[in-house]
Amino acid sequence: MALSNDIGQKGRYSILQNAKGEIMLMMDSREGGPENPRFIYDGSDTALLYRSQESSVAFRRIDEGARGPLKSVTEILVVEIENDDVEREYIVPVRLVKDVNNLIIS
Repeated sequence: MALSNDIGQKGRYSILQNAKGEIMLMMDSREGGPENPRFIYDGSDTALLYRSQESSVAFRRIDEGARGPLKSVTEILVVEIENDDVEREYIVPVRLVKDVNNLIIS
């Protein structure tokens, strides 16, 4: 079931949930692989995927229907897509914070 979809300045993403309640985040591929990634979230319409010291991705306009499920899981599956093919996939722990916007440098 699709929970949230958006097309932002740096690409598109979709947040999906299966019948077991597991969450998958599909997004356009980024350069370089993840190193100790974290999905940082506060329950609002914004989240941050920290991929490595050199790479993080902000997700904005997360649908209300996705917010509760995102707060209720301890990890998500991230799938990076390049030209309609899976470039890489990896499990990322979810870290809840008070205000994710304080961590995003615009």
